[in-house]
Amino acid sequence: MPSRAAVVLAILIAGATAAAVPASADDGRIGIRLLEAPVDRRDDPRARVYVIDHLNPGTKIERRIEVANNAPTPRTIELYPAGAAIEDDAFTIAEDRTANELSGWISLDRPSVDLDPYSRTTVLATVDVPAAAARGERYAVVWAQASAPTGSPGAGNVGVVHRVGIRVYLDVGPGGEPPSSFEIGDLTASRRPDGVPTITADVRNTGERALDLSGSLNLADGPGAMRAGPYPVTLGTTLAPGTAGQVVVELDARLPDGPWTAELTLASGLLKETSTVTLTLPPPGASTRATAGDGRPFLGWTLVGVAVVALVAAGLLAVRHRDRIAARRPRARRASAGVRPAGRTRP
Repeated sequence: MPSRAAVVLAILIAGATAAAVPASADDGRIGIRLLEAPVDRRDDPRARVYVIDHLNPGTKIERRIEVANNAPTPRTIELYPAGAAIEDDAFTIAEDRTANELSGWISLDRPSVDLDPYSRTTVLATVDVPAAAARGERYAVVWAQASAPTGSPGAGNVGVVHRVGIRVYLDVGPGGEPPSSFEIGDLTASRRPDGVPTITADVRNTGERALDLSGSLNLADGPGAMRAGPYPVTLGTTLAPGTAGQVVVELDARLPDGPWTAELTLASGLLKETSTVTLTLPPPGASTRATAGDGRPFLGWTLVGVAVVALVAAGLLAVRHRDRIAARRPRARRASAGVRPAGRTRP
């Protein structure tokens, strides 16, 4: 009897690298991308890649999505929504077509599209929120999926399923959109056994919307006034509202131990926060911890000194101004009483 074919699932979440994923993604097979964003989010890089919005119960939105066949043969591409969640500081997709509440609110104008080689088309996704929907943020994915049949050229006895998707972050509740914010906590420097140093930052989501963190770290004031960076943050950290997690930055193994002034800048969409600390890179297997705000103390005291000088100068100017006004008052009183300077007569 012939053996059952193995199935390999190739998955790509569009925008998982915090940058727009072109339609040629996923080994040249199929692609998917968002074509529009809300007017009030057009400057938000996340909203150009993901479906991100806030809706009142009983309302709906529509989004145009482009689906592409980047293979040299015709393809039938299936389209469907499925559930997702944020778990362990990561955006986690549900298995296969497992639904959740949000995916049940999402519909597509076509369940599948037939595309010629190297062609693309546009489909319409609608998110319709029931009037009785409870307050809160929900997550899902809009998927495009194509299968290479078992026995096709290059596949042998393995069936390959290519699946690419667009994340959906939808907040539901009356009134306007809730705030987004985050705080950077302590930074920990460590060095792996292979000598590569890493910086780990504690981050807390203090807002009411999920965050996808990106950013970079710069080093300054090192030995011999050395500077290094920027070093990119390892992508993939997603924090649900009210949760805390970590981001990691991998540095160059050739860096001296320091001390360094480390400036970490993190962003999620238009949100941006910076933390500056002074730290020293430890030997392999060890770690050192620096509290946010410990960096650049001289600069901090300099700013305080400048503020004090400015306050003193403002006080002196106020005293001089008061004395000038007091000096003018006797002359003004004499003029109002009809007193004229001596030696002058009225015509």
